[in-house]
Amino acid sequence: MSDIDKRNRLSEEPFTYRITKKGTVVIYYKGKQIKFLKDREALRLIERINKVENNITELQLLLAKITGNFKRGNEKLGKNK
Repeated sequence: MSDIDKRNRLSEEPFTYRITKKGTVVIYYKGKQIKFLKDREALRLIERINKVENNITELQLLLAKITGNFKRGNEKLGKNK
């Protein structure tokens, strides 16, 4: 693969998604909900998912780009409270 996934983390398939009846998209990372999309954003994502659905690494990369850089090292602060 290219330089995008140097550590080969996307092959582990950490991202999953669910499309609800209302047309919203919920994105999960290792089973935890991290992003909720609705309206136009959800429709655009569903279209893009349909294009790359057969390629698992492309789908994982797409979901990773949509979620952005959400892990910053402060995830454990909520557990300590």
